[in-house]
Amino acid sequence: MPKSPETPLSKEHARLAADAAREKNWKRWGPYLAERQWGTVREDYSAEGEPWAYFTHEDAVSRAYRWGEDGIMGITDRECRLCFAVALWNERDPILKERLFGLTGPEGNHGEDVKECYFYLDSTPTHSWMKALYKYPQAAFPYEQLRQENRRRGRGEPEYELLDTGVFDGDRYFDVTAEYAKVGPNDLLIQLTAENRGPEPAVLHLLPTLWFRNTWSWGCPREGSAVKPKLSVQPDGRVRCEHEDLGVFFLEIEPGADGKRLPLLFTENETNTARLFQAENASPYVKDAFHECVVRGRGDAVNPAQTGTKCAVHDTATIPAGGKRVLRLRLYAETERPKAAFGESFNRPFAARQQEADEFYAGLHTPGARPETQAPFAQTDAATDAARQTELRRVARQADAGLLWSKQFYHYIVQDWLNGDPDQPAPPEIRRDGRNHDWPHLYSRDVISMPDKWEYPWFAAWDLAFHMIPFARLDPEFAKGQLNLLLREWYMHPNGQMPAYEWNFSDVNPPVHAWACWRVYKMSARRGERDRTWLARVFQKLLVNFTWWVNRKDPGGNHLFSGGFLGLDNIGVFDRSKPLPTGGALEQADGTAWMAFYCGTMLSMALELAEGDPAYEDIASKFFEHFVAIADAMNHVGGTGLWHEEDGFYYDQLRIEGQAFPLRLRSMVGIIPLFAVELIDEQRMARLPGFAKRTKWFLKNRRDLAGQISYLEQRAGAGRYLLAIPSRERLERVLRYVLDEAEFLSAHGVRSLSRAYRDHPFTLNAAGQAWRVDYAPGESDTGLFGGNSNWRGPVWFPPNYLLIEALERYHLFYGDEFTMEFPTGSGRRLTLKAIAQELTHRLTGLFLPNGGGRRPALGMEPRFVSDPHWHDLLWFHEYFHGDTGQGLGASHQTGWTALVARMVESEIG
Repeated sequence: MPKSPETPLSKEHARLAADAAREKNWKRWGPYLAERQWGTVREDYSAEGEPWAYFTHEDAVSRAYRWGEDGIMGITDRECRLCFAVALWNERDPILKERLFGLTGPEGNHGEDVKECYFYLDSTPTHSWMKALYKYPQAAFPYEQLRQENRRRGRGEPEYELLDTGVFDGDRYFDVTAEYAKVGPNDLLIQLTAENRGPEPAVLHLLPTLWFRNTWSWGCPREGSAVKPKLSVQPDGRVRCEHEDLGVFFLEIEPGADGKRLPLLFTENETNTARLFQAENASPYVKDAFHECVVRGRGDAVNPAQTGTKCAVHDTATIPAGGKRVLRLRLYAETERPKAAFGESFNRPFAARQQEADEFYAGLHTPGARPETQAPFAQTDAATDAARQTELRRVARQADAGLLWSKQFYHYIVQDWLNGDPDQPAPPEIRRDGRNHDWPHLYSRDVISMPDKWEYPWFAAWDLAFHMIPFARLDPEFAKGQLNLLLREWYMHPNGQMPAYEWNFSDVNPPVHAWACWRVYKMSARRGERDRTWLARVFQKLLVNFTWWVNRKDPGGNHLFSGGFLGLDNIGVFDRSKPLPTGGALEQADGTAWMAFYCGTMLSMALELAEGDPAYEDIASKFFEHFVAIADAMNHVGGTGLWHEEDGFYYDQLRIEGQAFPLRLRSMVGIIPLFAVELIDEQRMARLPGFAKRTKWFLKNRRDLAGQISYLEQRAGAGRYLLAIPSRERLERVLRYVLDEAEFLSAHGVRSLSRAYRDHPFTLNAAGQAWRVDYAPGESDTGLFGGNSNWRGPVWFPPNYLLIEALERYHLFYGDEFTMEFPTGSGRRLTLKAIAQELTHRLTGLFLPNGGGRRPALGMEPRFVSDPHWHDLLWFHEYFHGDTGQGLGASHQTGWTALVARMVESEIG
């Protein structure tokens, strides 16, 4: 939002305000179409619970989806009733390219992975302007080559990617760009541009496709299936779209240069049961009709009456070398019909929306004062600095684009999924006791921010919390709505647990939701203008979730928590989501620290609310004392708690028959205790007499615990309390590891596991078994959790972001007098604030060209260095190689890697 009262609202801000006030439904249409609906839990009705096998990429050609739709660079309305996307054919592929291809979990040597080259280039928060790019090979797409080579490779080898196949050699591919602009909430301009990058003319079939999600084949009344929707061609060539709830829309296609109308194909979005199940089709025109018509030349596969629930424009063009083909379409509601669909009535608003997007982002990414000069990146000449600023803004804008394009319509009504549909065969009875059977209340039919719309096309609770930090800059109302959504009674379990993700809603992730709520609250408006009602609303629900954590994850009642999986996959010695092979209990340094982090955040929220309602002072006191108790347990239970005095680090520990055995593995687990830090100033205490009185009593009468609280008298006389797990001395000792390049510090951020284990792996012998943990800076070398992520060495944005934030808070308390060597052993001392800036600099540097023009995150691929059609394009991976910085895992994880946009802002002012 605007930075000051003098800053004028951009037109995009005005649209956001109108949408929030429900004056105009600017967000009704957006990039809400999934990129992979096949292979999801939602579409799996098997007895075995194997989504990858039950509904495959090949099945998707012919089989209607039950719970959603997918497509390439597509859009849909917020309930996914009417969908639009791009389909392509190069006259060499065996099928149309109408959805992104990738390997399933069992097929990939590192789990599931999309094998395509596509990029999110731009979007405004209301999606009044959007742009994306897909690179389509002119040679046959190497489906089987990708499968076979990845199947051949082991876990110790890198993934085999589309760029490795040679299919882009000689630049023989098409750049297909989709651009969308809104004239009004229900008037959408669509421009598709296909450019031949190759040295010779090439044929491209371009099929802009419009279809209705199938809601009529299931007999489910909750799908609004009383009247089947209909697409039909009109005498003037427009496509009429009739839907019971959505109303009447029209798709208009600009005629070709010769003035002729482009051909239209029609069919039904219904399963080809004859092909898949050897049963009679309900209609002679089925979902895969366009494949049959275009690829196999079967004109009888499409409906000659030109009506149905799925249609496509069929444009065939021979595009010369370096040439392009442009198609323009317009989708609008009957109530918003333009006087003229194309010409200036198209071009003028199309250009205006693009300019307004530039104005919106100029307000967010305006260069300002640089950070303090202790960090080396401030030592640059003007030209170098200007070039860096330009690149930083490019990184931020593409990260924001990915964040906005990763919104998706997510539909999953667990009770209906378990029971099956009236007009379909009954699912196996065993499913009633299978996956997610204990979440029958969950009812999702919402647009939700996804981690990655291909690799993770389902919401993940702890991912979503991080997504909302950069979202709060772009669209605070959306951020608040998303955080509140997962706390609503149709998502949160009656026992207080938040749903993790569809593979197992009962899994346990780090409790970062309260932190996200608190940060979004503060970022969404200036002090005095913040949405205190919303904060109170989420606070009440977070209390229920906090109680669930305390009751379920503190088995010994000693404030040491064993959260289990906690989102960090393979970081531990054991699979922490399963019972220990050694017996006993695992007291987790990160699980306990996360709860202190949760307590501290709830304390800050309660103090904020107490300034408007003294009733919150009591609950603030509760969280204050609970934080201190957890910090004390972490540091002192059994003598030293989870702290190891000899090593100067926090560790998980096994507790077997009353004895504690520390697992002396230096990993992110032992750094997370640093995140739990909060500050309380005496000025606020003075405004809250009830809380101040209780706190002073506590400090006086519980001296056994009061040592967990630091207090600093400031020069002006206003004091500040620091609540943190480590003392200053312990903070310094942990940071020596964190800032050591032989341990955690890499050129690209803080690693998840110490590099010391590269030459000396961690080993543990217990219960007659041996366990080993190696430093693995790249992809996972184990099969834990599918093997598609790795916490044993790579750099991950979420913990780095939280560490940077914590260092800034420690600096506020300790000031410039607290310095550390950076890096450890260098003799160069920096304040904690300057260290936070340097870590930010290293993380943003992942996406910036180095001296040789290479962006570390994009690896060694030369196209990203020297090819003008590649070098400004970015992927935002799930995690990054701990030594080289190369991006790994999901390639479109914006998602939480969009946190880099927030970091960019701290660099450019």
